Amino acid sequence: GVTRLLLTRIPFFKEIIVSSFSCSSCSWSNTEIQSAGRIQEQGVRYTLAVTSRQDMNREVVKTDCASARIPELDFEIPAFSQKGVLTTIEGIIDRAVAGLEQDQPARRVMDKEVARKIDEFIGKLRQLKEVNSPFTFILDDPSGNSFVENPHAPQRDEALLVTHYRRSPQQAALLGLEVDAKLPDAAEDLRDEVLQFNTNCPECNAPASTNMKLVQIPHFKEVIIMATNCDSCGHRTNEVKSGGAIEPQGTRITLRITDPSDMTRDILKSETCSVEIPELEFELGMGALGGKFTTLEGLLKDICDLVEKNPFTLGDSSTPSRTGKLQEFIGKLQDVKGKAQAHFIMDDPAGNSYLQNVYAPEEDPELRVQRYERTFEQNEELGLNDMRTEGYEPQAASGR
Repeated sequence: GVTRLLLTRIPFFKEIIVSSFSCSSCSWSNTEIQSAGRIQEQGVRYTLAVTSRQDMNREVVKTDCASARIPELDFEIPAFSQKGVLTTIEGIIDRAVAGLEQDQPARRVMDKEVARKIDEFIGKLRQLKEVNSPFTFILDDPSGNSFVENPHAPQRDEALLVTHYRRSPQQAALLGLEVDAKLPDAAEDLRDEVLQFNTNCPECNAPASTNMKLVQIPHFKEVIIMATNCDSCGHRTNEVKSGGAIEPQGTRITLRITDPSDMTRDILKSETCSVEIPELEFELGMGALGGKFTTLEGLLKDICDLVEKNPFTLGDSSTPSRTGKLQEFIGKLQDVKGKAQAHFIMDDPAGNSYLQNVYAPEEDPELRVQRYERTFEQNEELGLNDMRTEGYEPQAASGR
């Protein structure tokens, strides 16, 4: 047969390799995709509650290092057991059924009992396609390059939970990444020094350098700013990490946008902060866009770019009705940056986000900062419920 390879660039995936195989003798054909871009900074886990036949048609990008699970059936497709594919939820189930049926004739001869159990399990998988009862579909990708469609974009999808997480050393080793376990010298004062380390450009993958600096934000706290500049393609990016601990209380910051000058306010958005604009029925979840130190206009521009780069919204895979709805949303977002009044809400359970008060140290009449006690679920997501800072020392044995 003949295999054709195409290196192409599409939104969200950046660069991918599309391979197509066809056989002129038996007319069998197959297509696969492989990521040719960089591995993302964090892994991603999609948890979808499938409740209707429409959910089975959601498009899914599954890379070869992603695993798929259905807890109700105790079923899992391990990582690296399949090639990367662009398909639907129903397509993933069909592919799993085809893989299980492949060796069934030999099993019926060698071990009838095992073959019978597998036939029963295949029947359960096929019943899932009818969605007679709800089930959960979990897609976990340590590389961060998989995706599950949100048909309600740009609104939040209540049935889809997206979680970004840090890779474990085992997952990093599985992806072929080197883990540097060296710790910096605690005695070294880095406040007046700009550190620099080598990295690769996220756009063209050319060698570049990243600058890191510890900065004190007035009327707030210390943060770590990392900026990458690429001399090859001119790409620039920056990311912000909190330099302090998690605050005792969460923070909810509400700004009433009344004037175009509000667009110049400085913003520190941490990785744990979610953003909401009620007038547009828009919500940006935790982990999206990462940490940012920018202006309000810059953050709204990043939100607009995030919507436009999604291949299921404005790309080739989108429908005309969805494209029109998202173009209308982008237009409303541009109005907020110019003349329309709206409320801009930042909710950070860790309390590490900041929005500039232009009247400081006096109170800002358009800015309201609320402190609140975190819920058990928020503490669980931040990993605080299992964190013990007192009384963790082992009790001395009574016989000693």
